[in-house]
Amino acid sequence: MNERRELLCSIQQYDFALYDLQLYLDSHPDCREAMQKYKKYKALKQAALDKFVRLYGPVSAEQSDTENEWNWIQNPWPWEKEGN
Repeated sequence: MNERRELLCSIQQYDFALYDLQLYLDSHPDCREAMQKYKKYKALKQAALDKFVRLYGPVSAEQSDTENEWNWIQNPWPWEKEGN
């Protein structure tokens, strides 16, 4: 698997973990262990997103470089097969 695909897969895995933890925390808001895991996966996801954007371009339109140009459309989008 190439690095681009590995980063996208990691981002998806972190998203899944964060959503699962969110659901758990909704019913267990005082669970410190779950909150620590949530913070950990949130930081890991952000680091993976930052690296992906730096190397391959934006994952979402909000990450586009809007100061100089609209670069959201310049690279294959994350869901396009030829981009992975």
